[in-house]
Amino acid sequence: MKKYIIILLCGLIFLPSLGSMFVYASFKLNQQEIAKTICVQRKQIFNSCNGRCELQKSLKKYSDNEKQMQDSLKEKLEIVYICINYEVNFTFIPPVEYHKNVFAFLNSKPIGISSTTFRPPAAILYI
Repeated sequence: MKKYIIILLCGLIFLPSLGSMFVYASFKLNQQEIAKTICVQRKQIFNSCNGRCELQKSLKKYSDNEKQMQDSLKEKLEIVYICINYEVNFTFIPPVEYHKNVFAFLNSKPIGISSTTFRPPAAILYI
């Protein structure tokens, strides 16, 4: 579910940058009708325009609209700082004393060494 929401939000972010593509796509879908009804050169016999003049007008109108919106957003941009003073009360917690248990008491010198406690592994030779 999260993947679909992420894809939807990314699409919404990139949607304004694809506006000119939508203008072009709508032109291509209606190009025959635009060439017959709206085009300036529609009455000429060898019309090579095919409504492209209207496409240029639409793209120019869209880009002017976009620039106007950006300018209005720049004018309306305000930075608002909100200062909230929180009162924080710190209380002192005394540290817990750590008592280390010592199991080896070396009050006197060692008497002897036990050699039976450590046995290195025996090496086995395979031939």
